[in-house]
Amino acid sequence: MSRATVILQKARKKRIEQGHPWVFASEIDRMEGEAEPGSLVDVATAQGKYLATGYWNPKSQITVRIVSYRPGIEMDETYFAERFRQCADHRERFVAGSDCRLVYGEADFLPGLVVDRFGGVLVIQLLTLGMDARRDAIVNALVDVFAPRGIYERSDVGVRGLEGLEERKGVLYGDCPRIVEIEENGLKLEVDIEEGQKTGYFFDQRENRASIEPLMTGWGGRSGIALGPDPEAGQDKLVPLNANGKVVTFPYWDGATVLECFAHTGSFTLHACKYGAKKVTCLDVSEHAVETAKRNVERNGFTNRVEFVVADAFDYLRTQAKGLDERKLRAAGGADTSKKLDGAGRTWDVVILDPPAFAKTKNAVAGACRGYKDINLQGLKLVNEGGYLVTASCSYHMQPDLFLETIAEAAIDAGKQLRLIEWRAAGKDHPQLLGVKEGHYLKFAIFEVRSK
Repeated sequence: MSRATVILQKARKKRIEQGHPWVFASEIDRMEGEAEPGSLVDVATAQGKYLATGYWNPKSQITVRIVSYRPGIEMDETYFAERFRQCADHRERFVAGSDCRLVYGEADFLPGLVVDRFGGVLVIQLLTLGMDARRDAIVNALVDVFAPRGIYERSDVGVRGLEGLEERKGVLYGDCPRIVEIEENGLKLEVDIEEGQKTGYFFDQRENRASIEPLMTGWGGRSGIALGPDPEAGQDKLVPLNANGKVVTFPYWDGATVLECFAHTGSFTLHACKYGAKKVTCLDVSEHAVETAKRNVERNGFTNRVEFVVADAFDYLRTQAKGLDERKLRAAGGADTSKKLDGAGRTWDVVILDPPAFAKTKNAVAGACRGYKDINLQGLKLVNEGGYLVTASCSYHMQPDLFLETIAEAAIDAGKQLRLIEWRAAGKDHPQLLGVKEGHYLKFAIFEVRSK
């Protein structure tokens, strides 16, 4: 039986020819032949020229998702095993360690499928009907290529509803303990594969977390500490000395003070400590997340350098900024000093903002801009002079130029001048297909902050 063919409209944009793997319902003129939802169809131009093969779902606005540019393929176990070996080759070349994203949907030519590896356990998401219908073939191929201890499904995401699918989760193969320990950049972290966000952990910021290393030391001079001759050992040995010439025994005397907001399980906090931070404030609105962060900090031996706060980041930053304004007003003699100051008004050498997506749809962009501006405005106020703001957005609809423009507006309102030190995207286990803007979702920036 010949395969059905989707004929595209003549007046459409030539996105498929440029490598985009989605065919929208509005681009389709007709279908020649018949196909079951989830099955493979060929895609052709209005003139009948073959373009690609993909799986079809008439219930989805993304009606066809391209899986090959060669006719005659079948999405069977052999097909998946070949694609998984290609995924493995890429990660072995570019990713240090085995804990990473193994399959990244369209960017790995497997639209609708995500696979993360935590220890010996694979956590998968089947986001589309075409992948959901091939669950058994996918599991068998994963076992063949990666030989995992277990495979756990986390298809408990709302996007499946757009495909006419119900949310589901559970063990698909082998032994899947709820808590799995992973290693990232030499740090040990626990991952809750059953209840953690998304698949349990966000691998996309791996290289970005490592990029904060240069920010974590070089701050001792602000406290009047400098290296000098040991008063007891003589000129040959240099030790840290305070302004009074006494030896400073705290080993992290040169480290930064750091605030991490939206900490989730404390990944940036761990990296800050690893790279020499003096004191880190780890904040998240979720008590469950903070408890996990505490365990991660403890398992890496950083407990004495981290304080934990369960609070809404917006409220916390505003409270600190308000307290800072009050302290400045008192210092200028313009406030009632009979009232006792509370603990607000703190500042840090490095402020890290890694919020969840504020704009999940195009219609939410205006509100997202307000949210990103507010969070960065308050964060900028709390960065010590010459310190650093580390800020990110994982909202695809918040395009890079708009994100930078929003931060620039926040800087103006805060009376700050910014220097862009680093601009990054997702890590190498999250490759990006050229011409597919939807894959360019993560923006990560490091700014030096100075007053005007």
